[in-house]
Amino acid sequence: MIELSPEIVVILMFAGIFIGLMLGAPMAFVLGGLAVVFGILGWGPASLHLLVNRAYTSVTNYLLIAIPLFILMASFLEKSGIAEDLFTAMMYVFGPVPGGIALAVVVLCVVFAACTGIMGATVVSMSLMSLPVMMKRNYDRSIATGVIATGGSLGIIIPPSIMLVMMADRSGISVGKLFAGGLIPGVILGLIFFLYVVIVCWRHPEKGPPLTLEERQAVTSAQKARMLLVNLFPPIILIIGVLGSIWAGICTPSEGAGVGAFLAFVMMVVYGKFSWKAFGECCLSSFKSSCMVMAVIIGATCFTGVFIGLGGGDVVTDLLMAFDFMGRWGIFAVMMIIVFILGFMIDWIGIIYITFPIFVPLAKTLGFDPLWFIVIVAVNLQMSFITPPFGYALFYLNGTTEKWMNITLLDIYKAIIPFVFLQIIGLLVCIFVPWTATYLPSLIK
Repeated sequence: MIELSPEIVVILMFAGIFIGLMLGAPMAFVLGGLAVVFGILGWGPASLHLLVNRAYTSVTNYLLIAIPLFILMASFLEKSGIAEDLFTAMMYVFGPVPGGIALAVVVLCVVFAACTGIMGATVVSMSLMSLPVMMKRNYDRSIATGVIATGGSLGIIIPPSIMLVMMADRSGISVGKLFAGGLIPGVILGLIFFLYVVIVCWRHPEKGPPLTLEERQAVTSAQKARMLLVNLFPPIILIIGVLGSIWAGICTPSEGAGVGAFLAFVMMVVYGKFSWKAFGECCLSSFKSSCMVMAVIIGATCFTGVFIGLGGGDVVTDLLMAFDFMGRWGIFAVMMIIVFILGFMIDWIGIIYITFPIFVPLAKTLGFDPLWFIVIVAVNLQMSFITPPFGYALFYLNGTTEKWMNITLLDIYKAIIPFVFLQIIGLLVCIFVPWTATYLPSLIK
């Protein structure tokens, strides 16, 4: 064992994270490896028993069963083909106005965010469906790629969000109440993106040309209404089945996730997209994603245990309290800035599991409503999906464009800049209008 001051522990452990990620190592192994190294340095070989116990406790948490089930639900829904039909319907509904296809993408992203709980499938699906259509009609690349990346990432804040499930696990707050708290902020972000496209394309119609007269006349109003109703019905049923059953107290979050996976599977069958090959692909994809998430949870749980055990939590708390001359809102602002900066460099799961044991108790001490605080952190973290260099949504989008559309990752980085500022505006709205995060949860007993 080596005597290390808590301040040195904080510096070395966070330096280890950044160095490990810069070298390209997976987040799970970086966090887990640092936990082992510093556990042995601080407590000796006996620390390995502690780490094994924390890892076992984290993966046997009943609440986390919801994560693989929500991922499976998203996989089934993607295979069902509902998204393509609904996109076509919305394209004709919004098509007559400038930027109409981009507006259809934003609305569809909000709808499917409330169906899937994850972000990757939505970004990839929206890119493959809508980007060729927009590029064919000479849409501005920044508008086209920006709405797909930001709209697709709404799935991480709008329930049923797996991020909110993990936040509930780390905070002890009801998943149902966090789901309710994330709904209005997520819709507000979608509305801000929608209004941005409307304003930009109204001032510069060439950036989002409307559908041609021939395209608009090809589908009657009655056909549009029928397409919209037929294809909106399944997502509405899925949303009611999952969120409705949880909020009504009929199902636990894990049981609600099971209901959602079953309903999504039924939709795949009803829409004629079921095959054993497709079923196997859904299961395999969900298995891989779930293993990735659980690996990061194990690594982050062990890292947090060692970090706090060696006094790192006290150091960070004291550092934050040094800003008490600015009042509790000054400390709150520092915490938000830390989360925002970490979002540029660290996986969102790691951020939750590292910061929550320190930030949530401190927020309670400062007199903030813990549910409101967690929802604000969730909105803040949502930006991490579109901020370079490690924004997941940007890489998902780039993976579907660079080979056949000549849209580079640098192009996407440039396109996302105005949308980051839009999300900051949405974050400020949720901070200064707190009922956006607290009203719906107050209706749940």
